Amino acid sequence: MDDQSKPDYFLLSVIIGLLLVGVVMVYSSSYVWSEYKFDDQFFYLKRQLLFAGAGVIAMFFFMFIPYSTWKKYSKMILLICFILLILVLIPGIGLVRGGAQSWIGVGSFSIQPSEFMKLGLIIFLANLLATGQKYITSFKKGFLPCLLLVFTAFGLIMLQPDLGTGMVLVLTCMVMIFVAGARLSHFFGLAALGVFGLVGLIASAPYRMDRITAFLNPWEDPLGDGFQIIQSLYAIGPGGLMGLGLGNSLQKYFYLPEPQNDFIFAIIGEELGFIGGTIVILLFGLLLWRGIKVSLEAPDLFGRLLALGIVSMLAVQAMINISVVIGLIPVTGITLPFLSYGGSSLTLTLCSVGILLNISIYSKI
Repeated sequence: MDDQSKPDYFLLSVIIGLLLVGVVMVYSSSYVWSEYKFDDQFFYLKRQLLFAGAGVIAMFFFMFIPYSTWKKYSKMILLICFILLILVLIPGIGLVRGGAQSWIGVGSFSIQPSEFMKLGLIIFLANLLATGQKYITSFKKGFLPCLLLVFTAFGLIMLQPDLGTGMVLVLTCMVMIFVAGARLSHFFGLAALGVFGLVGLIASAPYRMDRITAFLNPWEDPLGDGFQIIQSLYAIGPGGLMGLGLGNSLQKYFYLPEPQNDFIFAIIGEELGFIGGTIVILLFGLLLWRGIKVSLEAPDLFGRLLALGIVSMLAVQAMINISVVIGLIPVTGITLPFLSYGGSSLTLTLCSVGILLNISIYSKI
């Protein structure tokens, strides 16, 4: 490591800012449910602090591991991720929550293998694209092998099923492949196939069609599939410019289901208003800008693609989550990075930005 270089403290400040907002809002949005379900209004807060603490320790640990190390172990990391994705599908090992068999129990906690796969695939793909960039313009030698890898992972995630995480993984990898130099004509063909594939996925599971219908007209089934989005909009609307005040949400009183998770941005809008929501979006914008700057200034192609993959993953996930909450796209069921309550999701996110911060040490910023 270059002793004259330091991590990007501006980027670190943005990450810590998002994390602090998340801790405060997890408590504010969850204490009603915590008191009702566990007779302890601090239940979710204590666990979130535990996850955040472990994640921050991991972030600083990863920040001082030279990012080139991950290139050496990329194959092993990907193999472990695939094994975990297969294990979670085995009855008795995988845990079912919310209709998806996406978790593996570890003591009193659980891990979500698809979260590991997102980071593992970014690391492997960055190495694959960096070492074989001369083939990326070739469909057979460059584009197709990347697609087969990405869609194999996507297929295993869809067997759970978890369309939201699968979408984040695919979109992130497509950004990396495009920036690595793939031909636009290949993406046009892929887009056409993607439309047919998406239609097939929706048609194969009636609940996905119900979500589309609920998105187009949530009032058609206000107590069923349209319930979440209606309650989310009921939260955001009264927030106005300044919000109802921190802790003063009404929708968290058993209207919006488990508001500390996927719909935490709705509580932010209700309690902190348009200004609070804008500040959160601005923080994600600063994270994206600084992450891209780190990527552009990285000393080698592997570092550039790895940084780009990490920041793209966070930006895509945040964009999808916020779009769902404000009613722009159908419900997908993914968390808001740094802010939503979660164990493996938050910890892996902080591990990812630890790698990004290490790349910033070597970048000329």
